[in-house]
Amino acid sequence: MKLPNPITPQLEVESLIYLVRGHRVMLDSDLARLYEVETKALNRAVKRNENRFPQDFMFRLTAEETSFLRCQIGTSRGAHGGRRYLPLVFTEQGVAMLSGVLTSERAACVNVAIMRAFVRLRQLISMNTELAAKLAELERRIEKHDGSIGSLFRAIRQMMAPPQPKQLKIGFRPNP
Repeated sequence: MKLPNPITPQLEVESLIYLVRGHRVMLDSDLARLYEVETKALNRAVKRNENRFPQDFMFRLTAEETSFLRCQIGTSRGAHGGRRYLPLVFTEQGVAMLSGVLTSERAACVNVAIMRAFVRLRQLISMNTELAAKLAELERRIEKHDGSIGSLFRAIRQMMAPPQPKQLKIGFRPNP
């Protein structure tokens, strides 16, 4: 599938994935930019196909969540020509469902890039989880043997220390 406009690099797509309510999601405006459509056109297409987007595929952010994201990513306020409605966010399944709603060739290619980004994030999280478990196991082993290791170091230090000269006692010495 060759497109005239290059698809957004995977790392950029990964930077557009946020954690909201325990779900990895993408904003409707970011998706619209990737698909090269207006946000209102994307939301209109979703609204026409509401039955395809249950709550675990897509949900609307609260005002508090929106302001938190606005601080993080710098979106404009409604008073300054920005959004008039709270944004929609799409989970990985919601993004996959968008490919059935937006039928352009670009949408298909972008969806592949987004799915790869979600998969890569899952792999990174899995690797970090495995690494954290191995580190915890190593810490437990070290703590378990801490006393033994400490006594070993003390013995090595004693062996490295120069020998103390024997002190002679002053006083009467019996003849042998």
